[in-house]
Amino acid sequence: MSKHTPNEGLERLYREAKWTLRQFAREVNRIGTERGTPLRYREPSVHQWLHGYMPREDVRPLILEALSRRLGRPVTHAEAGFPQPRGEQATPGTVEGLVDLGRQDMDPSRRSVLGYSLFSVALTVPGWPDVVGRMEAVQTGKTQRIGMAEVDMVIAMTERVSELDDQFGGRHARPMAAAFLVNTVAPYLRADAPDAVRKAMMSAASDLCYLTGWMAVDEGLHGLAQQYYVKALELAGASEDHLTYCTTLRGMSVQAVDLGHGPQAMRLADAAAAAAPQAGPRMRAFLAGQQAHASAQVGERSNALLFLKEAETAMEKAESREKAFGSYDPSSLHYHISHVCHELGDLPTAVDAMRESDKLCHAVYRRSRVKERATLAEFQMELGHLEAACATWNEALDEYPLVQSNKVDQRFRTMLGMIRPHRNNRTARALYERARYVVPAAVPA
Repeated sequence: MSKHTPNEGLERLYREAKWTLRQFAREVNRIGTERGTPLRYREPSVHQWLHGYMPREDVRPLILEALSRRLGRPVTHAEAGFPQPRGEQATPGTVEGLVDLGRQDMDPSRRSVLGYSLFSVALTVPGWPDVVGRMEAVQTGKTQRIGMAEVDMVIAMTERVSELDDQFGGRHARPMAAAFLVNTVAPYLRADAPDAVRKAMMSAASDLCYLTGWMAVDEGLHGLAQQYYVKALELAGASEDHLTYCTTLRGMSVQAVDLGHGPQAMRLADAAAAAAPQAGPRMRAFLAGQQAHASAQVGERSNALLFLKEAETAMEKAESREKAFGSYDPSSLHYHISHVCHELGDLPTAVDAMRESDKLCHAVYRRSRVKERATLAEFQMELGHLEAACATWNEALDEYPLVQSNKVDQRFRTMLGMIRPHRNNRTARALYERARYVVPAAVPA
């Protein structure tokens, strides 16, 4: 497109969005910050785009995402008057796509170029009827044959990676998981196997994809996480694994609510609940707690409180039947109570619930404990309890050097910003001086 020829497609979308030039630039900048690449576009840049000056290739997906979020529908390159991205091709099959995705994740220098770290509100999430039992034929004629021993090995490796993530964060564990997916799991998915073994391997691969996506969220690589989540959904459906399918949808809702995309979080949380009609009490608490959080974020107070009550009732039943803690336990429930109350404006209860969550948190979940102590301190600051917040932040700082997590780094960057104006207070000044030597100014995604 000549720079002298107005971009009619982009102009049409701009009018439909009912934005000012300043609002358009601000939304693109906001998504750039979300992606980890802050931008400083202003009105003249948008004016140039509308009049035919082509935005940089790495900025075009941000413009499309800003428009998609505003209009509530996918916006394509062609619709916006942009050329198709170089190398774009038909979506590969599940296994081939998984290999491509994992290889990009193993090579950090290529991730940002491909735009995998951009969260998309217009992502198509496959429904259970669309994926259940459907898996392309991937056997390649090789003689390799797998059995349940290989399935058990994949399950064991996923558990070990999950333990590393819980204790140390996902920054170093996720590339290990990606390499394992590419070099071991993908060949197993292509190998000859009895139907029962093949289905079990797809289920194990689905769980590992979900975990890898969860760790990508921890690093702020939100588009990459969405890609892993979609692969997890496809593999879960192909293996008829309802548990991982619902868990993945719920994880996608957690990602959306943390980014402030309430309607998408609500839709995904409801989809997870709808796909688990036979859920036991712990699973029901797991799902209802997330529905409560998403409902609170979109301002549906009565629904939030109803879902929260449902989660509490289900957790009581789960705890009375089996005392062994699982992925959702009383600490997790109090975490949800805290966030629901915070969204609804009840700060004292939010603080009390987050403190109870911290008290009940098992020692193995160091990453979560550090992040949630930092969140508790932020809530205490909102209440005006400076000394209490400083004490909580100091507790979190004790373990912070052991955790490699962008989410946790961000919480402590927030802490520096909140404490800076209070450095005339001796306690706050001591905390600030302690923290500023260990908290990175920025951690590249």
